[in-house]
This record gives sequence, C-alpha cells and structure tokens, in this order.
Amino acid sequence: MGDMDKYLCVCGWVYDPEAGDPEGGIAPGTAFKDIPDDWVCPVCKLGKDAFSPA
Repeated sequence: MGDMDKYLCVCGWVYDPEAGDPEGGIAPGTAFKDIPDDWVCPVCKLGKDAFSPA
C-alpha cells in the first residue's frame, strides 16, 4: 500500500490524501497513516479503525 492511497469508511465516505480533510484539521497531502488517532470521519464520526484501503 502506498502512502497516498485512498481509504473508505464503513459509511461510504472516502478519505483522499490529495484533498485531506481541511474542515477536520487535516491538510491536503496528508497520508492516512499520518492522521492523528483521535481524528474521526466527517460524516459518521467513527474513528480511523472504521476505514479500510479503497
């Protein structure tokens, strides 16, 4: 798996590292592995453990 892979939440939202999650404090260009462990999905509010490689 590459650092810039997309990750899919169980709710269907996709984390795209090129876009990041600016509203959630994650800058564009941030790899999923580099997101803080307390970050949550902006849609369903589940944590990183709810995501799998897309």
